[in-house]
Amino acid sequence: MTRIIALSDTHLQDGVLPPALAALASKADIILHCGDFISMKCHASLAALGWLEAVHGNSDCAELKMLLPQRKVIEVEGVRIGLVHMASHGSDLVGAEMMAREMDVQVLVFGHIHRPLIEKGKRLLICPGSTTLPRMSAPCVAELEIVDGNVRGNIIPVGSPACNYLKFAGELARKG
Repeated sequence: MTRIIALSDTHLQDGVLPPALAALASKADIILHCGDFISMKCHASLAALGWLEAVHGNSDCAELKMLLPQRKVIEVEGVRIGLVHMASHGSDLVGAEMMAREMDVQVLVFGHIHRPLIEKGKRLLICPGSTTLPRMSAPCVAELEIVDGNVRGNIIPVGSPACNYLKFAGELARKG
């Protein structure tokens, strides 16, 4: 069995991980990050916890955009898992489904929407939400377990729901 913790949209400039996130990630066999670390410090903090596979997001610093690809496919126990930052806008998952097909993966993990979701159809589509700037949800990560080529996914809250609209709006205003 392989246990994977997937996350996205951490938006951490200082690299200090929330304790619940650090605890979960340090116990995982693989950590997946779907972009918007924001800083190299955040990337380094996650990489220090274990095997990290990642892509860059639209808000990442230039150094991360040079270091990390926009898309990535990994294979774990015979299961092809795709990582991207932007695959869907909102709850319409047509784009995510098409991207999973294009990447020829059984599982597509993506971020950008800051809301957790899991949809099982021909492929498993997962957005882990955001650990620091959730939208209409608690801060979350996704957990994937792979056993004998079968994948099971669920969302794990790592904090209490909060209205982060003002914090998010301030971040957008700083970007111009």
